[in-house]
Amino acid sequence: MGSRLLNIQRKAAEHGRLRTGYTQGNRPVRSATWVITSHSEEHVRTAAELWGGEPQQWKPLNSTIEQWRVITKASSIEALITPGDPLNQYNEMWSKGGCARRCDGETETLSRKPCLCAAQFGENWYLQAKGRVCSATSRLNVMLPDLSGMGLWRAETHSFYAASEWGGMVDMVLAGTNGQGFVPVTLRIEPRQRVANGETKKFPVVVVELRGVTPRQALAGPLPTALALNPSGQSTALAIEAPRPDYIAEAEGGLTSDDVRDTWRRAAEAGHVDPKGSDPLSKQLMAIAARKDAELVTPDEDGAYDVEVVPDDAPWPAVATIPQS
Repeated sequence: MGSRLLNIQRKAAEHGRLRTGYTQGNRPVRSATWVITSHSEEHVRTAAELWGGEPQQWKPLNSTIEQWRVITKASSIEALITPGDPLNQYNEMWSKGGCARRCDGETETLSRKPCLCAAQFGENWYLQAKGRVCSATSRLNVMLPDLSGMGLWRAETHSFYAASEWGGMVDMVLAGTNGQGFVPVTLRIEPRQRVANGETKKFPVVVVELRGVTPRQALAGPLPTALALNPSGQSTALAIEAPRPDYIAEAEGGLTSDDVRDTWRRAAEAGHVDPKGSDPLSKQLMAIAARKDAELVTPDEDGAYDVEVVPDDAPWPAVATIPQS
């Protein structure tokens, strides 16, 4: 492997943003579906093919640089949490001059003073009107496995309620994986409402959910990359299930009923038959075993058959012996 510069932080390029709103003129509009924005026309057109919507050129507010965006028809998209810590959270206040405040919840990092919003409005400062206080800003870097490029996409929310859920979810995953490997997730926009002071307020919250794997798998350590990329149908087993053997053909090829019994035991160990012998495959194997016994048994000089008498309720493989004449 080649060398790396040790005095810079290595990170993947940012391909674009995953947004929960858009602008009409200078007016912000909330969206019930994902809005994908990027400088790359190819990425946006591919996103439109996957999740619907019409690609269009677009300029962010206070910017002269044109980008591309698509207001998709999807409220859920598949993504991957990448190695490392993908979540960045601050309480922020922005103005035309840039970021005016950036607080970690206790200290405003630009002025190095205690939280200015809490000092002015108390512990419920986040209930104040937007613009008077900071917004709880969460940025989650994810990979979209179905889009070209190896870079990251930034999902951003200013929801106070999503901030705690994102932090809890990501921290649990990091506790299990130690920040190693990819974790498949779904990013879902969920409509919610809150009633306070006799008023009902509706708002969207972005929910991050495990996709195709169980908590047991996600918390047991780094997932195999192949599983993270294609978790569908493998939530209970990491290995690909082998095709079921042709037990009937194998039994027909046996010489005696004992050979058929051995076939049934292998099927039982693999979980392909009912241990009580009540399933169709067991009954077919019983019939084959009985036929093979009948083909081998001959009467003695008195015309009697030397056979084993088996109770009717005996479990397989004993019931495969030929019944008494």
